[in-house]
Amino acid sequence: MIIALLGNPNSGKTTLFNQLTGSNQHVGNFPGVTVEKKEGAVRGQKNMTLVDLPGIYSLSPYTAEEVVTRDFLLVNKPEAVINIVDATNIERNLYLTLQLMEVGVPVVVALNMMDEVRQNGDSIDVPLLSKNLGLPIVPISAAKNEGCEELVQTTIRTAQQKDRPRGLDLCQGEVHRAVHSIAHIIEKEAKAADLPLRYAATKVVEGDPITLSKLHLTDSELEIAETIVREMEANLGTDREAALADMRYDFIASACRDAVKKNGNSRELQRSIAIDRVLTHKYLGIPIFLCVMLLTFFLTFNVIGAVLSDWLSLGIDTLTGLLDQGLANLGINEAVHSLLIDGVCVGVGSVLSFLPTIVTLFFFLSILEDSGYMARVAFVMDKLLRKIGLSGRSFVPMLIGFGCSVPAIMATRTLASERDRRMTILLTPFMSCSAKLPIYATFTAAFFPAYAPLVMIGLYVGGMVVGVLYGLLLKSTLFKGKPVPFVMELPAYRLPSAKSVLIHMWEKAKDFLVRAFTIIFMASIVIWLLQSFDTRLMMVSDSGDSMLAGIGRFIAPIFAPLGFGNWISSTALITGLTAKEAVVSTLAVLTNVPDTAALTTVLGELFTPLAAVSFLAFTLLYMPCVAAVAAVKRELGSAKYAALAMLAQCGVAWIVAFLVYQIGRLFLGV
Repeated sequence: MIIALLGNPNSGKTTLFNQLTGSNQHVGNFPGVTVEKKEGAVRGQKNMTLVDLPGIYSLSPYTAEEVVTRDFLLVNKPEAVINIVDATNIERNLYLTLQLMEVGVPVVVALNMMDEVRQNGDSIDVPLLSKNLGLPIVPISAAKNEGCEELVQTTIRTAQQKDRPRGLDLCQGEVHRAVHSIAHIIEKEAKAADLPLRYAATKVVEGDPITLSKLHLTDSELEIAETIVREMEANLGTDREAALADMRYDFIASACRDAVKKNGNSRELQRSIAIDRVLTHKYLGIPIFLCVMLLTFFLTFNVIGAVLSDWLSLGIDTLTGLLDQGLANLGINEAVHSLLIDGVCVGVGSVLSFLPTIVTLFFFLSILEDSGYMARVAFVMDKLLRKIGLSGRSFVPMLIGFGCSVPAIMATRTLASERDRRMTILLTPFMSCSAKLPIYATFTAAFFPAYAPLVMIGLYVGGMVVGVLYGLLLKSTLFKGKPVPFVMELPAYRLPSAKSVLIHMWEKAKDFLVRAFTIIFMASIVIWLLQSFDTRLMMVSDSGDSMLAGIGRFIAPIFAPLGFGNWISSTALITGLTAKEAVVSTLAVLTNVPDTAALTTVLGELFTPLAAVSFLAFTLLYMPCVAAVAAVKRELGSAKYAALAMLAQCGVAWIVAFLVYQIGRLFLGV
C-alpha cells in the first residue's frame, strides 16, 4: 500500500513522516527543505509505505516541487493521500486540500498543531469541518505524537474502501458554468488521458499547458474552451487564475465559518510580527544579517571550529608520527612508507582536520534555519538577487559557500526551479571558501603585512563582485528568462529542538565524509605518485625531477602573462585542486623550506608584489577542489557539463588575473 504524505511547507510534514516511519530525517523550518521524494515503511504496519512528497502550496506547475508532486499523484496513483494541514493557519492550508479533492484521490486530512490551537484559546469543530469538506479529518500533534495512530488507522480504512472525496461542487456562478461546460467538451479526451474529469476541466480553465498537451484537444475544442474562459473573465472582471482562486477561497470560508473559531493571532505569530519589524526592516535587515553572519563565522573559524580543528589536527599529527615511527621500525619499503605518510596521511589529514569547522558552521546555520530566520534572509535578499536573475532562496547556498563549496553546492537542492538551481551552482564557487584562507594569509604576510585587513576584505568582496558580473552574463546568455515567482511563508519563530540540530549536523558531516573524503583520498594518492616518481617510474629525491614538476613546467607558459610563469607556482595550483590548503604546503615542499612561516621569506624570489596580487586573484576565482567538482557533477547530472563549468570558471579567473597584472603594470610603469 502506497500512501503519499503531502502538505504546505512548515506544516509539520517532515515531523509527521519521522513519527510514522521512525526515519531520522532533518526537520527544517525553511520553506523547501524537502525537495526530494523520500520513502519509509510505516511502523507497526506490514506492506505500507509512506512517500514524503515535497512541500508545496498548490498543484499549479510553477516549481519543480509542484511538478514532482503532481506527477506522482496522477501517474503513480497512490492508494491514499495524507494531507497534513496547519490548524493554526487552516484557511490557507486548505487551498491545497481542495485541489487534491479535484484530483479525486482518497484523501485523509491530518489537522496538525492542535496543541497550539488549544493554547491560543481557539477551537475547531472537527466533525462539522469534516462534513463541510466531505473528507475524513483526524486532529493530531505530530511533534508530540498525538493522534498519529488514529491517523494511520483512518488512512488504512480510507485506502481499502477507496473512499474518494464526496461529490461536493466547489464552484458556483460563472466559474461553475465555465468548469462544467468545458467538462462536457473534454470528457472523452480526459478519459483517454487517464485524467480525472473535474481536475482536467479546472486545468483547462486555468490554461495549464501540461494538461492541455496531455488532452490532445482539436483546434475547434480549444477555441470553444478559450471562448468560454474569456466570457467568464469578462463577466467576473478578473483573470482565469484569480477566478479559480476566489472560487476555492470562497468555498473554504464557507466550510470554516461555523467550524473554526479564533481569538485573533496566536502568541507565536504576534511575537514573530514584532521581531520581523526589526529583522526584515527595509534598511536594517541586511546590516543585521551581516552582523549575525559575522558572529557566526567568527565563532566558527576563530573560536569553536578553530579550536576543535586544532585539536583534531594535533591528534592526526600524533597518529601520523606514531605510524611513521612504526613503519620505520618495521623497515617497510621506502615507497610504501612515503605513500602512507606523505600521500594518505598528509593529504587526507589536511581535509579531515577541517571537518570540525564544517560541523560547527552547520550547527549555527541549522539553528538559524530551524528558528525561521533563514526564511527572513531569503525574503530580504530577494530584491538584490533578482537583478542577476535569481530569487532570494539562492542566497542561502551562496552564504554556505563562504565556509565550504561542497555543502553549498548540495544546498542548491532547496531551490524551486531547475534554471535557478543550475545558475546558483555555477555562481557559488566564486564565493571564497575558508580553505583559501591559508593562501591569503601566507601571501599577505609575505607582501602586504601592513594592509592585511584591506587585502582580506578586498578578496572576499572581489569574489562576490565577479560572481555578480558572471551572473549577469549567464542571465543574458545561457539562462535567459526570469526567476520563478518567489512565493514563501515567513513561519513563526520557534526554538529549534536539540534532536533536529544534531541530526542536521550528522547528515552534513556524513555527506561530506562520504562524498568528499573518498575523492580527496584518491586524489592525494595520485598527487603523491606524480610528485614522487619521474617519467621512468623511478622514485626521485628531488621533487623538481618528478612528473608533477614536468606537468608544472608544461603549463607554466599559460600563467606567464599573469606574472607567475614558474613551474613551482603552476604545480602548486595543480595540487590545489585536491584541497586549496595544499597550495601553501606544495610551495613549502618545492622550495625546501621547513614550514609555512619560513615560506614568506622565500616567496619574494618567485613573485613580485604585483604578481602576488595576480596569484591571489587567480586562486580566489579558479575552479574549486575536486570534491566540489564532484558535487557539481552530481548536481548537474553530467560530467560534461561539470567540466565545461569548471573550464569556464578557470577562464574567468585567468581573465581577471590577467587584467589585474597587465593594468597594474601600466600604472606602475613596469
